[in-house]
Amino acid sequence: MSAELESFLLRLQSAPAVLVVVAEARGSVPREPGAWMAVFAASTGGVVGTIGGGHLEWEAMRQAREALAGAAPSAWRQEVVLGPSLGQCCGGALVLSFERVDASQADALRQRLRARHRPLALFGGGHVGCAIVRALAPLPFDVTWIDSRDEVFPSDLPAHVRTEHSDPVQSAVRELASGSAVLIMSFSHAEDLDIVATCLRRVHEQEDLGFIGLIGSRTKWATFRSRLRQRGFSEEALQRVTCPIGLPGITGKEPAVIAASVVAQLLLESGAGLPRVIGS
Repeated sequence: MSAELESFLLRLQSAPAVLVVVAEARGSVPREPGAWMAVFAASTGGVVGTIGGGHLEWEAMRQAREALAGAAPSAWRQEVVLGPSLGQCCGGALVLSFERVDASQADALRQRLRARHRPLALFGGGHVGCAIVRALAPLPFDVTWIDSRDEVFPSDLPAHVRTEHSDPVQSAVRELASGSAVLIMSFSHAEDLDIVATCLRRVHEQEDLGFIGLIGSRTKWATFRSRLRQRGFSEEALQRVTCPIGLPGITGKEPAVIAASVVAQLLLESGAGLPRVIGS
């Protein structure tokens, strides 16, 4: 569960809110269908989430607070054409749905608002792994964080992260959710190689993994390619590997910089919907 959703449901235990969702979108608009914000009375908690900011959001907040005060229906929809009258020049149009909600609907809301999250498996609890977990915190991913070492994970985990000890570490690949993205950055090159090989076997057998990223240098990947060929993987399978990991042109080696680059690439590749194996 994302930090935003966790915050919304926690606040909902003590006060009702109006959930505002982008139900439809046409043309250039600030947010995509499914984007949401929860509006509480100004005196009880403000706003969680966003539908794009600006006058569009301000007007939606005004209507939501009128509904909380009893001056509007409990649920309604509104079509909005963005333009000079709203002080926004995106040029598109959208439909907003408004719904008054309370704590009794928490379970249903959890399911509705989590539906767009993507499963992601992160192998490796080192500095870069920690930085990636932090970078993913506000993003729509449910993370399974895996390592073969005991007591490697921090205690203050974001709500969207589940940790798993697996020894041998590659055995966890079999249990990954279908469609999972995979990032590989363990403490050991030998472990990394075994994880990559197991992912490639699963892709060959089931074709149900998405983006798979391997951290390291071009030299490391050249060595891995040779060893994977020796294990019987075809050149076609190895062509699924992209080098280097992260976005081109971002060369910093600090964990936070690497994390930003990798997460940006992950968003691009996941959005394309194409199974890829990302190497470096």
